[in-house]
Amino acid sequence: MAIYNYIALKNNKDIVKGKIDAADLREARANILKLGFVPTKVYEEKAKGAETESDKKVRAGKVHKLGLQDRIDFTSTLQILAQSGIPIIESLMFIENDAAKLKVRLVAKELRRQIMAGATFADTVARYPEQFGQIYIGLVKAGEDSGELEKTLQRLLELQTKEANIRGKVIGTLMYPMFVIVLAVIIVLVMLMFVFPVFKEMFDGMGKELPWITATLMSAGIFLKTYWFFVPIILGSIVGFCTFIMRWQPSKRKVDEYVLKVPLLSDLIQFSNFANFVAVMQVAYDAGVPIIECLYLANMTLTNHTLKTKVESATLKVQQGQHLSVALRSTHVMPKMILFMIATGEQSGRLGDMLLQATSYIDKKLDTIIDTMTKMIEPIMLIVIGSIVLVLALALYLPLFNSYMTD
Repeated sequence: MAIYNYIALKNNKDIVKGKIDAADLREARANILKLGFVPTKVYEEKAKGAETESDKKVRAGKVHKLGLQDRIDFTSTLQILAQSGIPIIESLMFIENDAAKLKVRLVAKELRRQIMAGATFADTVARYPEQFGQIYIGLVKAGEDSGELEKTLQRLLELQTKEANIRGKVIGTLMYPMFVIVLAVIIVLVMLMFVFPVFKEMFDGMGKELPWITATLMSAGIFLKTYWFFVPIILGSIVGFCTFIMRWQPSKRKVDEYVLKVPLLSDLIQFSNFANFVAVMQVAYDAGVPIIECLYLANMTLTNHTLKTKVESATLKVQQGQHLSVALRSTHVMPKMILFMIATGEQSGRLGDMLLQATSYIDKKLDTIIDTMTKMIEPIMLIVIGSIVLVLALALYLPLFNSYMTD
């Protein structure tokens, strides 16, 4: 038997301290629970001053921003423990001690500390908008106010999982063309820097003027081989320029406006944006959030500036008393089927059910769009690669053909 020191909660508010005999840490926690206390910290007396390196980091570490997968892991564990009837303090204590990632443990530690000081879970989460985001905060507050925090955590878990799936689908669709583009760039650089210069002496020995395409690529290859350090600079500049264009608000707005005019790509942008939009609307509405706040929360999920601006204008119209379906229809950017479902839900008083049906419709439509794009991308990439190979082949063999024809 060993002596364990403990700090616990009595009646979920009063902090009590004491000692208890137990064979191990698990038995010590069980005995404390039998006393009617909720243990928040239990440690063996002889190891009171000993801390692992991980514990020191948790004690002194900074709370970092949580990624989507981190929030999913945190919410999943919290929801499972809440569903099992474990109090929020002890649930956070479990995450603090056993979460795989340090930043998740740090967040759980800070939340637990503030709740023990008298704050509610929703108020504590609201102090960390960078870690959780406004959508998470708004839904947790609605769930706690309605007394359905457990259900809200389940809804949040489903919402975040759905967002991760959509993101994975879009990224998966774009991975293939990006891989082909990178491979094409590497092939072109290798050909220009190592293959074309080898043919220079042979072409010079012919004593004839080279075709313009051969002369251009030959000069480019010799330049790149001589000044090879320009290659990473040029590639880095291109990547940096594209990143700047996508982040600088004036240019991003133009790009967001333009992509909505490109066939099929516009469908992908619209449905991927509205998939998250409608899902958040549905979860918030079921949690009892007023429709105006539902719109504000849902609008935070839109990444396309044009869509975001138009939906914001529709939100103002709803705030002024206009029906939701009518206001969204005036934006001319939301798919008609979704508008029809929303209008039907408003008229029948079953808006939550119709929003749920709308999310299912969007998921199926998004899968269809992604399948179509995947099938179209393959032949397009073949044409691109084929064109590159054709240009390189012509540049190398045109001088030989011209020499043969002249002779």
